[in-house]
Amino acid sequence: MRRRTLLQLSALTAAGAALSHVPTASAAAPRWTPEQAHNWYRRQGWLVGANYIPATATNQIEMWQAGTYDPRRINGELQVARTIGFNTVRVFLHDQLWAQDRAGFLRRVAQFVDIAASHGIKPLFVFFDSCWDPHPKLGPQPAPTQGVHNSRWVQSPGADLIDNPRYRPVLRDYVTGVIGAFRTDNRVLGWDLWNEPDNPAPQYGDVERSDKDEVVGELLPQVFQWARAVNPSQPLTSGVWRGSWRNPSGIPAIQLDNSDIITFHSYAEPTTFEDKIDQLEPLGRPIMCTEYLAREDDSTVENILPVAKRRGVGAYNWGLVAGRTQTYFPWDSWDAPYDEIPEKWMHDLVHPDGRAFRASEIATIQKLTART
Repeated sequence: MRRRTLLQLSALTAAGAALSHVPTASAAAPRWTPEQAHNWYRRQGWLVGANYIPATATNQIEMWQAGTYDPRRINGELQVARTIGFNTVRVFLHDQLWAQDRAGFLRRVAQFVDIAASHGIKPLFVFFDSCWDPHPKLGPQPAPTQGVHNSRWVQSPGADLIDNPRYRPVLRDYVTGVIGAFRTDNRVLGWDLWNEPDNPAPQYGDVERSDKDEVVGELLPQVFQWARAVNPSQPLTSGVWRGSWRNPSGIPAIQLDNSDIITFHSYAEPTTFEDKIDQLEPLGRPIMCTEYLAREDDSTVENILPVAKRRGVGAYNWGLVAGRTQTYFPWDSWDAPYDEIPEKWMHDLVHPDGRAFRASEIATIQKLTART
């Protein structure tokens, strides 16, 4: 295992070093003021969308890797998203794709931005993620585990590289290089720097780092500094997802103290969802919920989206098109895999052919976004 890790690190760092240096600004710009953030937010209109990955991909690597990147599929699915009424999608990237081939990776991201813009959709890009498999690998991705929710999603950066000083410049260049390529492009909505950074990934507890919180807590402020150094015209954020946020500490405090706009996750019913908004509203910044929709827990389109609109909160459900992530299975499928797709999906809105899982959900979105 140790030898494989060293070989992987050597290959990734060598690939990064062989490519051109990424220029960055000499000094970090300050965090946006609340006034700047609200002015930006008002210009966007009400933001409604989904966390997006094409139905043909099991994870971020399979979505973006050259051999499996599928712009035709993406174009068709984003057309469906626009028909539903969405004006934004949240999309996960991966550091190893940058390390492997930054020029090719940037071309694919640029093409994605072009496709999304052609449908009036602005992507919110996610750089890092602490959820699910802590040992990502490039190349062909394993097939989904039958009957299991999101069985092949991978963390970024992986546990073997997250604190390696030789790989740290690759992470820095990944953040500054991607943001730098789109820093004044108003077709890009913003930059979600780290998804659920303090998620312990319990499903992988036997291979997860025991010191992950400590390592992430040291790295996350640096990631904000790297992004600030580019001085993008789009906001920076990282969404809180558990616990109380009235008196935050640790990683949630880092997230809330550094974000231009405030983002959070909630898979709870409407009363708890609104309480989370109440906790964050005193921060005086625009708020978006970047993950919701767990039908079994009464987090539904019909229940949550009207609350979000009334409170002026942007909202992204998890999942657009059902596919290889299998997020129509619930989380408990990790304890006991399902033999068949449940009658009530957990996430996702439409079948691979574009048919709605529930027509009433699509009608609700279209009504609330005035796209009837």
